[in-house]
Amino acid sequence: MKDLKNKVAVITGSASGIGRELAIQLADAGCALALADIDEKGLAALADRVASESVKVTVHPLDVSNREQVYQTAGNIRALYERVDILINCAGVAVLETIEDMAYEDFEWVMGVNFWGVVYTVKAFLPLLKQSAEAHIVNVSSVDGIVPNPNGGAYGAAKAATKCLTEALFQELHGTNISVTSVLPGGVKTNLHRNARFFKTACPGMTQEECIAFFENAALTSAEKAAKRIVKAIREKKGRVLIGLDGRLIDFCARLAPLGSTALAGYLSRNLTSKQFELLQSLIQRLNAPFAK
Repeated sequence: MKDLKNKVAVITGSASGIGRELAIQLADAGCALALADIDEKGLAALADRVASESVKVTVHPLDVSNREQVYQTAGNIRALYERVDILINCAGVAVLETIEDMAYEDFEWVMGVNFWGVVYTVKAFLPLLKQSAEAHIVNVSSVDGIVPNPNGGAYGAAKAATKCLTEALFQELHGTNISVTSVLPGGVKTNLHRNARFFKTACPGMTQEECIAFFENAALTSAEKAAKRIVKAIREKKGRVLIGLDGRLIDFCARLAPLGSTALAGYLSRNLTSKQFELLQSLIQRLNAPFAK
């Protein structure tokens, strides 16, 4: 799909973060956009940002965890555009709490948005995608689905499930008109943690604001650069994309020592001091500089 002009792209979670940047870059490439998100104000602001005479843009307030809403939205988009060429699942939420103490409602919220939302949109839009001469599905998972973090078990579980679902789609749709990409970001500068439900932070003794600052400072990749990598993957039909040097390192370590990587992540969460973190971050940022361009 080297030429994106006049393609129709559906993006969930498009009001902020990676989804928002994808909308901007795909609009610049000439894509028509169906923007979906639960944040109606954010959707309206994005639509104003990308609207032009040459690009058709529609907004669709949507809770992706609601199957009925997803299918209704798919029907509305079919009526407006008659086809869909690209489906990108970016919607995501997080809860920080131990598995033992997490309420079922919070666990279901994370799984509903991060996993079931992907299942619903994929199944709802597949009939439309099959009608396109050339189509593409992008599901945004996370390296947390490879190596989870303490008190992020629900998020990691949902992202691991999304990864497996996407790889199964890659197998099942091989040889058809639909290509599939699994995206595994490391730390990306978005509002994910700022909008998370906080109960216990991953690092003992850290306040909610300190935890948010920790994650924001640890993120090596901007949402704009992450989106750029994803658009490149769509053009080149890449099946798997790791974003950020941290994402590559986590994937490499998990392949080298699966359980050891998980143990190390837990140890660092429990014992890494602010000063040690700053030194480690500085080193990784220097190593990441060539990849960040």
